[in-house]
Amino acid sequence: MQALLLQIEFELDRFGTREGEIETIFIGGGTPSTVHPKLYAPIFELLKPYRGEDIEITTEANPNSATREWLEGMRGLGVNRISFGVQSFDPQKLKALNRAHSPSDSILAINTAKEVGYDHISLDLIYNYAGDTKELLTHDIEQAFTLSIDHISAYELTIEDGTKFASTPKARQEDDEIAFFVANEIEKHGFSQYEISNFGRYQSRHNIGYWRLTDYIGAGAGAVGFQQNSRYYPTTDIDSFIASPTHTTVEKLTPEELHTERVFLGLRSLVGVDESILDSTMRARARVLLEENKLEYTDGIYYNPNYFLSDELALFLLK
Repeated sequence: MQALLLQIEFELDRFGTREGEIETIFIGGGTPSTVHPKLYAPIFELLKPYRGEDIEITTEANPNSATREWLEGMRGLGVNRISFGVQSFDPQKLKALNRAHSPSDSILAINTAKEVGYDHISLDLIYNYAGDTKELLTHDIEQAFTLSIDHISAYELTIEDGTKFASTPKARQEDDEIAFFVANEIEKHGFSQYEISNFGRYQSRHNIGYWRLTDYIGAGAGAVGFQQNSRYYPTTDIDSFIASPTHTTVEKLTPEELHTERVFLGLRSLVGVDESILDSTMRARARVLLEENKLEYTDGIYYNPNYFLSDELALFLLK
């Protein structure tokens, strides 16, 4: 936490951050709910002058470690949005996913967060784990909507190298239809999909910032930062980060790379793609997609009505 404080001081200076300029803060990666609020306090004190009046401050949390004391402590620091890593309300699935919490832990944590006074509460669900059925996922979604939430993140299970599941790739099932099913079921309850994995009555401003390629500081081991045309990569090794928290590798993005990202990110979210960034060939292709009802067009912006086809549409535009 001391190294994190040093890095944030360095990054605020490098980014030329002005008072009141920070629009969102997101505490994630790993398990923030295992760190006592008093250890976050110096960071919040450092950031105080830079925080905008209407700032969104989110923390992630695991249901089993987000105690009332922790929830109250983080709320006292100014956190006003919380995202719980629920993953499922099915006990067998949670066990198979190697999660340490139970469905009742999730329900208790979310109810307590509401009592403590968080303005916005989100939960994560995972689908396409081996054995997932429409019945199981319907139960997860229906249980979620009995709680005081205004946002759901629904992620397809991915198998990462170096994880427990890397040696058991069959833990993931291939069922493209499930993604559409999950999205439709969530939307039936009144949440709108504003990005490929996110739904809500409330739309996280922090999430949308990524899709707009807004500048952001990445603080902590492995947390990537972005400014204009540069990405900053700190070391992913904790010990190395503690020894040298201000050391980062800088990647300069070319105009072509930034353009490609704007198209891909715009089609994966409500941001859309501004017609002005497309050349004549791309505009012609966009019109083809418009005629086929695969894109929509409003006030100079192309929007994608089906985020699950976003990569294919982007590749068609950019080929």
